[in-house]
Amino acid sequence: MAVGAASAVVAAPAKVEKRAAPGQADIDTVILNYALTLEHLENAFYRDALPSAQAFKDAGYHPWIRERFVEIGGHEASHVAYLTKALGDKATKECKYNFGVTGPKSFIATSQLLEGVGVSAYLGAAANITNPAYLTAAGSILTTEARHSSWVQSSAALSDPAGSPYDTPTDFNQTYSLAAPLIVSCPSSNPALPVKAFPAASFAKNPTKLGQTVTVKSDKLQQGQKLGFIGGAGAMSFADINNGKVTLPKEVTWGRTYALIVPSDAKTITDENTVAGPIAFDILPGPKEAADFYSKSN
Repeated sequence: MAVGAASAVVAAPAKVEKRAAPGQADIDTVILNYALTLEHLENAFYRDALPSAQAFKDAGYHPWIRERFVEIGGHEASHVAYLTKALGDKATKECKYNFGVTGPKSFIATSQLLEGVGVSAYLGAAANITNPAYLTAAGSILTTEARHSSWVQSSAALSDPAGSPYDTPTDFNQTYSLAAPLIVSCPSSNPALPVKAFPAASFAKNPTKLGQTVTVKSDKLQQGQKLGFIGGAGAMSFADINNGKVTLPKEVTWGRTYALIVPSDAKTITDENTVAGPIAFDILPGPKEAADFYSKSN
């Protein structure tokens, strides 16, 4: 029923209209294909990587957890259909992926990553959309992705669904850098997107507490660099990397945060000064911890 209802929604989306000057790439077409690239990835993930009902049962999950993932997959399929119809013959096609899922726990962890990235991507791209109708459509997908992310955090991962009062935006290259490791190859006929993947970076172990010291790993890591952090509403903070280790600055609070390696003199985070990253991580409080904090702060 969910998929059938979704199909009705995408029956007749508006076609993309050219709004750019002659010789200039149409920004709305670029943004919608950028969004479609992410939606193809999410759709394939829920369609192809979802472990069996028996696997979820053996891992101790109630059957409705997997059933909700099936529902989310239906949403992603609807997003693909909507954007594909809007773009017509300009629409990018599905790629081949490697999600590295080995069971329900790794599936849930990847879902946490993808849904958080989806929220950040739509939030970051919104300011660049020129057609109000497309902005509304993108906003309706953004709020759906946010509900997905909240449900995965709270019900599947048994964590905080809304650790931060603000979501975190990412730009085109930052988002693509997070998705690129999952993409094996794409059809040569796909329109070229003006995006690039930065060199990879990671933590030896993702932080779980505020102010924690973490070990940074990257082929591009050098002494004297800093780690820049993008948090809720795009707030930025920095910390020196010493012998591969970084202590999270006090500005890094709960919720989704992205860390990028930048030069020692960086005062902001841009595509031009990014050395490697982003690293996506979530520091999420328990319900009592969050309630106590916000009751005191208010």
